[in-house]
Amino acid sequence: MKKLNVCMISGSFEYDSRKSLKIFQKYLAENYPLIETELIVYQDEDDNPSLRILESTDVIIIFTRRIRISGENLERFQEYCQMGKPIIGIRTASHAYENWLDFDTHVLGGSYQGHFGHGPISHVEILESQIEHSILEGISNFDAFGSLYKNPSNAADTTTLMTAKTNQGHCQPVTWIRERQVGESISRVFYTSLGHQDDFHISSFLQMLANAIFWTTQQ
Repeated sequence: MKKLNVCMISGSFEYDSRKSLKIFQKYLAENYPLIETELIVYQDEDDNPSLRILESTDVIIIFTRRIRISGENLERFQEYCQMGKPIIGIRTASHAYENWLDFDTHVLGGSYQGHFGHGPISHVEILESQIEHSILEGISNFDAFGSLYKNPSNAADTTTLMTAKTNQGHCQPVTWIRERQVGESISRVFYTSLGHQDDFHISSFLQMLANAIFWTTQQ
């Protein structure tokens, strides 16, 4: 396997994404020495660090929430997406940039409509039809933390891998993939609405994210 350059973008302050992504960085360093990671951190919603690194990145992991950038760096992010390069979105990535909320529907294929109330733990289950998918290799069903996101009408070309149920009877897709033809290549996108701080201490969740790196980059 060739060396992979992974760019993680942190800016979801409600979920302390910087700390969470550092946990995932450590997990990758300990288990996958051929993966090199770079972490870009927004200090607040109006911060605007350079995204020039996207020009040489193999896959981005986006975990931001309503960051208010515009101009050159937003255009760099949009160009990366429009080229059909590999993307992994975590939780609030469905509303990653305030000035490009269409990222959810146009790129991730999602349909974010808020969330159910805080409190209930969600039981995450692998769809039986997807149990052999490479992203789910080595993963068991698990309980996740954080409110359950509502995604009632995802794009027809998305494939749900996992759903989650609460003890209040709510059930939603929480992990899906999307493949699209972009030019002569296939664009691969992975998204999960999971990503509460405590989820990053669940081995199946970390393994799922690692598997998503290899699937999106077709390694």
